[in-house]
Amino acid sequence: MHIILSVLSFAAGLARALTSPPPGALVVGKDYAKIQDAVDILNTTSAAEQIIFIEAGKYHEQVDIPALLGPLTVYGYSEDASGYAGNQVVLIYSDALANEDNDYATATLRVRTSDFKMYNVDVKNTYGQADTDGQALAISAEAENQGYYGCGFYGYQDTVLAETGSQLYAKCYIEGATDFIFGQRAAAWFDGCDIRVLEASLGFITASGRSSNDTSYYVINSSTVAAVDGADVPSGAYYLGRPWREYARVVFQRTSMSEVINPAGWSVWSTVNPQTDHVTFGKSPH
Repeated sequence: MHIILSVLSFAAGLARALTSPPPGALVVGKDYAKIQDAVDILNTTSAAEQIIFIEAGKYHEQVDIPALLGPLTVYGYSEDASGYAGNQVVLIYSDALANEDNDYATATLRVRTSDFKMYNVDVKNTYGQADTDGQALAISAEAENQGYYGCGFYGYQDTVLAETGSQLYAKCYIEGATDFIFGQRAAAWFDGCDIRVLEASLGFITASGRSSNDTSYYVINSSTVAAVDGADVPSGAYYLGRPWREYARVVFQRTSMSEVINPAGWSVWSTVNPQTDHVTFGKSPH
């Protein structure tokens, strides 16, 4: 039911103009120079909805949204709200586990509040490939009832952390090479997304860390999987996923996949520690 309501909410959101701020919105690029400046002004004890509108531009910063009592909606300026192609707001940062104590701290955008929606914002972690400790999150989504609509998430390893709660990613772009959709306890639905892989001889799209027989899952629905435009990716170089924990649960359904996907579909975590005793991996025809 949450997923259905979120999809309907997305459809309603598309009807809104994203070229001007709604009444009462905090406006980044006009009243606030940085996105974090607007976040820091938010009322953490009010149950009323709060809105941040971001004017077109590139914002080089790390943003951390704390837990709020009420809902929060973030709009990025866009003249075409039907997807991510017309996005004009880009949040950029570069950090990796090599510099931090944990994955969360590397995220370009960290969202720790429930009842959160974000429209038409591209989020990038530009750290890139590393031999060790290269985990570099674009987004860390860590709360209940979050929705991302027409957004882009760019990274190399661990791009999207869908960690906890019910989450929807609709008509989004997600890019990476290693375990770039991952997490442990979220029920995350990816609908109509374009998942793109970078040049690599071996890669993994998902890494579910589900560690018990709980209700969490990842479903990639009505989406596409292919190489990044212009990338030279060998046929069969990528697996749909591997189990970060033994109860990993991931399904790709009604999703178009190019030849970059290995015919086996799924991989073990490693030859020494396969972690496949209780996995649920599925792929249904599109």
